[in-house]
Amino acid sequence: MTQITLQPLTAGAFAPFGEVLEAQGDPDRIINQGLCGRFHDRATLDFVDGRAGISLFRAEPRRLPLALDMVERHPDGSQAFLPMTQDPFLVVVAPDEDGRPGTPFAFVTAPGQGVNYHRGTWHGVLCPLAAPGLFAVVDRIGEGPNLEEYWFHTPYEVIA
Repeated sequence: MTQITLQPLTAGAFAPFGEVLEAQGDPDRIINQGLCGRFHDRATLDFVDGRAGISLFRAEPRRLPLALDMVERHPDGSQAFLPMTQDPFLVVVAPDEDGRPGTPFAFVTAPGQGVNYHRGTWHGVLCPLAAPGLFAVVDRIGEGPNLEEYWFHTPYEVIA
């Protein structure tokens, strides 16, 4: 099994795959009578033949090392994962190589970070590292299939 070592999630490293969603630095705007900082328009929502919807996901926690045997992508819509706790989660992405995923990258989030996968980005399934694994997810709601899965012939192993 080829090993993939976790690295911290940073906006620069993740940029080819989407946006890191976090409230870091100075807010773009101060609102609500000066009591709230707004970090404005942080994700590129991109949907074909559908609309944005907000769903709640509750996923079982995973443990490292993790066997990575499958990635998926959504050709008709971006997908944002916003944790509803301060617990880290695993983010796996892979570049597209002629319609198939290339070698995956594995990131671990810091407290307060979420991600938005660009439309068509190969990514791992939702992998919280602690319970309750509760997330708000913004993605495409629409007719027709919007899921492609790719099963690796030989799984990768994600390690800390």
